[in-house]
Amino acid sequence: MATSMSDKRITLAWSGASGAPYGLRLLECLLAADYEVYLLVSSAARVVLATEHGLKLPSGPEAAKEALVKHLNAPTDKLVVCGKEDWFSPVASGSAAPKKMVVCPCSAGSLAAIAHGMSDNLAERAADVVLKERGQLLLVVRETPFSTLHLENMLKLSQMGVTIMPAAPGFYHQPKSIDDLVDFMVARILDHLGIEQVLVPRWGYDQRDK
Repeated sequence: MATSMSDKRITLAWSGASGAPYGLRLLECLLAADYEVYLLVSSAARVVLATEHGLKLPSGPEAAKEALVKHLNAPTDKLVVCGKEDWFSPVASGSAAPKKMVVCPCSAGSLAAIAHGMSDNLAERAADVVLKERGQLLLVVRETPFSTLHLENMLKLSQMGVTIMPAAPGFYHQPKSIDDLVDFMVARILDHLGIEQVLVPRWGYDQRDK
């Protein structure tokens, strides 16, 4: 079946949790897969991105887009950076929002807000829209250890059909760098989104070839 235009749109939110390289690499892969990406970046996420990746992202949406396109050497026509209170963005309405959304990384605070239907910023509203429209929502939670509240919030969302993906990379592919660990998680995210990827070897394939 041919992929419709709506199937090639996705919302990606970066919260203030540690794990900025996951979000940046996921953005790179989504754009490479020819997806139109609506990117939502919190103020805390900008701080984390600068701390963990050395990339200082301007606060203005257009300036942030320009910086990301330059950093990733990505096409300009597929990336839309939204202001955190841009309520006229398509992601704010069920009549126009993409049917898929990933929060990567997802902080415990964002997890709680989404679990309880808060819409204090555009990222929370976008997640609420995906939930009410019965779309696909993935939360790449980056926190350790988990408190009882964290676990309760994750259970609540899981029972609503949300995919909870703790940022816990595997090691069976024998990673040799941080980039390899990042790619493991991004590969799993892409798998769940139904996007073809060859970032890491799949379990069992190498063994059968030996």
